[in-house]
Amino acid sequence: MNRKFNRLSSTPLLLSMLLLTTGLGAQTSPPGQSPAGSASPAGAQVSPIHEFSLPQAIDYASKNSAKVKNALLDYKIQEQSNRATTSQALPQISASGGFTDYFQIPVSVVPGTFIQQPQLKLVPFAFATQYSANAGVTLKQVLFDGQVFVGLKARQSSLDYYRKNQEVTEQALRENIYKVYYQLSISRIQVSLIDANIARAQELLHNTTEMFKNGFSERLDVDKATVQLTNLQSEKIQTLYNIDNGYLGLKVLMGMPIRDSLVLTDSLTYEMVREGALSSEYKYNDRRDYQVLEINRKLNEFDIERYKKQYIPSLSLVANYSQTGYGIDLSDIYTGKYWYPSSYVGLNINVPIFDGFYKSANINQARLKLEQTNNNIDALKISIDNDVKNAQLKFGAALASLDYEKKNMDLAESVYEQTRKKYENGLGSNTEITSAQTDLIQAQNNYFNALYNAISAKVDYQNAIGKL
Repeated sequence: MNRKFNRLSSTPLLLSMLLLTTGLGAQTSPPGQSPAGSASPAGAQVSPIHEFSLPQAIDYASKNSAKVKNALLDYKIQEQSNRATTSQALPQISASGGFTDYFQIPVSVVPGTFIQQPQLKLVPFAFATQYSANAGVTLKQVLFDGQVFVGLKARQSSLDYYRKNQEVTEQALRENIYKVYYQLSISRIQVSLIDANIARAQELLHNTTEMFKNGFSERLDVDKATVQLTNLQSEKIQTLYNIDNGYLGLKVLMGMPIRDSLVLTDSLTYEMVREGALSSEYKYNDRRDYQVLEINRKLNEFDIERYKKQYIPSLSLVANYSQTGYGIDLSDIYTGKYWYPSSYVGLNINVPIFDGFYKSANINQARLKLEQTNNNIDALKISIDNDVKNAQLKFGAALASLDYEKKNMDLAESVYEQTRKKYENGLGSNTEITSAQTDLIQAQNNYFNALYNAISAKVDYQNAIGKL
């Protein structure tokens, strides 16, 4: 089976990354550096250059990714919602005022006997003045309301819920950046080895051509060396193109403007992948998605408590102070001559009796939602167990494959060097040196593939146990 690495485009991650950046052009640039773009006119603003280690790239993404920023906005929105909940337990003060000008003063009537004039059936009276005004202040204070108090208790849990959601979003972003960053780090090593292989192929072509000129080699040998060199040069062009597209995808993940230049400073080594041992011990609560469900369960319980409190009477304090003024003309209103105060303090109690089973339906609905959350928690535990076990198996197999491919690459390098020396001393054939170089190139590509698979499996394992 041909397990050739097939450059960067063979990994599913990079394929997804390339789909993400469909329609974005890229030009070939030095490995480890993003495309510089087209030349800028004289005096034009120079695009920023970002030199990022892996932690710096993650920090930049956490501040600039639209998904993370929106998750933070969800948290801030909940903060304002909590303020609205708190306001229900604080005094509510309102002011009111009004002015009335009667074009036709309302009339009331009394029986004539009321004014000792029985000959008159009804006697009209105007009890109002043409002008009147009023101004007052009303205070309302909740003294007891079960729903309000439960809402106050749930405020911190609501904030925790959105904070954990933000952390889940950041973790998913961090996982992708880890994999893409390491993929691009590996690609830089790959390009340097392609350059070394090109140099070997050029040397082989030169030596074969000289031997052909001197009659010690066939034209076919020269053609084979030429084909091998051309394949390597074509591979390098395609690899650099894929790297540039990879940088575009990484910028999109990080929320970085495409016009900016990005340079990755961290490298990936065999020792870094091997560092850290697998462990069978883990805690469900280390997973942020599990923490989200735990908080969601607590919020469901608050909902049940809130609806139950609706059966309890609520009590509030009401106080009012106002003044009303009257006048035959406007000057009476302005001077305050006929203004009269009034005030009161009262208690309002609201006793629920029957609501057509509305509260009962809400309580049952909240209980069912709590049951759903408990089911989701149980299902997530099984999923976490599965994730961890799969990640352990995948990481263990990836490390074993990495060790195998590293030994195989070292052996292929040794075979090539020995074959090259034999060929240069006239003891080996062109077919042998060409075959040895082909085997070396494939061994190198297999090693790169194994190296990326191992670091990707390590990231998946750390993510599965909640330690990423």
